[in-house]
Amino acid sequence: MSRWKCGIEGCDARFEDVEGAIIHQTTEHTRHECKVCGTIVPDGYFAIRHAFDEHTRAEFVRAYDADSSAVRVREEIKSDVEEEADLNSVVQTLREQGAL
Repeated sequence: MSRWKCGIEGCDARFEDVEGAIIHQTTEHTRHECKVCGTIVPDGYFAIRHAFDEHTRAEFVRAYDADSSAVRVREEIKSDVEEEADLNSVVQTLREQGAL
């Protein structure tokens, strides 16, 4: 069984590597509008990264009506992805595809 799944609601796509999952999220799903600042970002990992790199946890909780459990889940996803992914390669691939 593939280790990485898309994770976007309603999508059951699975991937052998995390880079494939991020590229899929970016190219196959609609963009996400940040409820804190209105920035449009790819859904999935990039939306999580935006929320936690650009805003406080408190802003996220208020804007998304989230709780500490939701924050922890997203922080864990972000950490897992960043431990494993070659994000420079992902960004390069997405730029070559015109997705960024």
